[in-house]
Amino acid sequence: MAKYESNSLRNVAVVGHGGTGKTSLCESFLYVSGKTDRLGRVDDGSSSMDFEPEEHKRHISINAAVNFFDWEKGKVNIVDTPGDSNFATDTLNSLRVVDSVVIVIDAVGGVEFQTEKVWEYADQFSLPRIVYVNKMDRERADYNKALESVRNSFGKKITPLYLPIGSEDQFRGLIDLIAMKALVFDETRGNFKMEDIPDPLKESAASCRETMVEDVAECEEGLMDRYLDKGDLEPDELKTGIRKGVNSGELIPLIYGSALKNIGIKPLMDMIVRYLPSPVDRGPVKGKKPGKDTIEERQPDPGKPFSGFVFKTIADPYAGKLTIFRVYSGTATSDANFYNPSKKASERFGNISFLEGKVQKPAESLVPGDIASVAKLKETTTGDTMCDEKSPILYEKIPSLPPVMSFAVQPKTKGDEDKIMTSLNRLVEEDPSISFHRDDQTKEIILSGMGQVHIEITIEKLKRKFGVEVHLSTPKVPYKETIKGKTRVQGKYKKQSGGRGQYGDTWLEIESLPRGSGFEFVDKIIGGAIPRQYIPAVEKGIVEAMVEGSLAGYPVVDFRVSLVDGSFHTVDSSEMAFKIAGSMGFKKGMMDCQPTLLEPIVTIDIEIPDEYMGDVIGDLNSRRGRVLGMDTKGSHQIIKGQAPLAEILTYAPDLRSITSGRGTFTYKHSHYEEVPPFIADKIIAAAKAKKEE
Repeated sequence: MAKYESNSLRNVAVVGHGGTGKTSLCESFLYVSGKTDRLGRVDDGSSSMDFEPEEHKRHISINAAVNFFDWEKGKVNIVDTPGDSNFATDTLNSLRVVDSVVIVIDAVGGVEFQTEKVWEYADQFSLPRIVYVNKMDRERADYNKALESVRNSFGKKITPLYLPIGSEDQFRGLIDLIAMKALVFDETRGNFKMEDIPDPLKESAASCRETMVEDVAECEEGLMDRYLDKGDLEPDELKTGIRKGVNSGELIPLIYGSALKNIGIKPLMDMIVRYLPSPVDRGPVKGKKPGKDTIEERQPDPGKPFSGFVFKTIADPYAGKLTIFRVYSGTATSDANFYNPSKKASERFGNISFLEGKVQKPAESLVPGDIASVAKLKETTTGDTMCDEKSPILYEKIPSLPPVMSFAVQPKTKGDEDKIMTSLNRLVEEDPSISFHRDDQTKEIILSGMGQVHIEITIEKLKRKFGVEVHLSTPKVPYKETIKGKTRVQGKYKKQSGGRGQYGDTWLEIESLPRGSGFEFVDKIIGGAIPRQYIPAVEKGIVEAMVEGSLAGYPVVDFRVSLVDGSFHTVDSSEMAFKIAGSMGFKKGMMDCQPTLLEPIVTIDIEIPDEYMGDVIGDLNSRRGRVLGMDTKGSHQIIKGQAPLAEILTYAPDLRSITSGRGTFTYKHSHYEEVPPFIADKIIAAAKAKKEE
């Protein structure tokens, strides 16, 4: 493999909505550039970019995959990102380390929801971009509608550099608006012949070229002056202007094509090398001095101290952990040491490799801009910084997107619980958008992710990689119980069975407290009615009893118990007797204090396009939710509301269904509220039936 300097590298993420053909486009890059001998296909499982069994099964990308190809004396690193919102965190992490993006649009579907999200992510990192309108050979493909869809969604600075010749099964080539020539493609490796523009297309080509020249001229004052003087610009002037416009974000070039037929691939590869920025063009990267707020900068210079950022981890039970990172400054070589300021640990590179899908190709050394992998690092994981210990820097970690769906997981085999926890920890290293915890109240292991497909694939990986099989179930809702009234009650325990007996006598005042107050115990004993050494035992008895309330067996909260009186026996009284007496008094008194059931309420933010507003609000109301306010975000509305947790445990697939996959939401715990009586009765009846079983 040729050795490249940073200014001839291009780091490009291929992004877009699921099903637009991103992976097919990457396979076409590899085939047309001569990197592979045959065109890999997603549908038959021969793709080198989708190599996980779960990807073959579902015909979708679930992981960002890295590869590279050589083109026009340059090296292009491509990152094929998932288009499904279940795996958006991997896409976000990938955009953190690239210098530009190719956004793939379906010529039939136009701009879809996840395209809008990845466009936002690209804006977040100020990434230059090219739009590739794919599938022009499909039935109902319409280049004008696709262009209109892109412009309506993202603004007027979308500028076609090529026009399609034909569409659907008649799609056979492109018109190059800079050279004003027709490129007629054959089916072999994306080759084409240059011909004169067909007569029926000359007028529209001239009109589109004029618009393109105006767009390019507006990117630079000098070009605008020359354009006004001459009424046109030379091809070299146009190329220079396009490059400046793309890198400044003022211009987004667009090209049409078909990845499956390799049409438009060579011109797109030319555009990537010619117009998209190198690591040198992107300039210095900012970070912080570890432990301080001082801003540090690193130039993409091989002579500067080494620094890099880990954006992906692959957990392999046999090969160990594979860490994928990008170099920002300095050089890296196998067996060199580096410092991880995120973990405050020093580590050593093993053999470093360039990635070709799942294949690793040994690399001698890395320069700024290189994307590579290293195996078996112990401490370093996704989001960590690597650097020279003598010149430390800490790059900002991208927080994972919040999970939206949870399931309880139980091992199919008894005794596998510890194995579940260890294996899930390994998968969290690979996919930070997964989280899990043990619920203290329900004792369940709760696995959370970005949606049902995400959770199902995690469970498949758990079985395939670590041999752990689990059952999934809807998590138990952590209800609580409380009281609304006040009472005074006696708790008395007396037992005589020959020899020393047991005697404890307490008088308790039980009253409710405001929501969220927890539990209070007040000692109001005066005059030694109960000896001091027994009073903690009374409190302990109440604390143990409140774990399981009298209504449905849920923990009791938000109440005060005052120990006001009692009596004791000089021989038969003991700590155990007073503990039982306290417990008996609390259980008896609770039923006299209007016990009631509480449920967790969450705050929820739902982001949807305008047209689904009525349906989503209606659905939220049917879930006993309430709308608290509205916000606008671009062309979307954000509904801010509250709803019972019990009603949104399966909200993710329901919202997808209502909004045709275009709605997203996040939620977090807010507080507890009283359960309506008709629902409480069902919960209590179910709890009692289970207890009787």
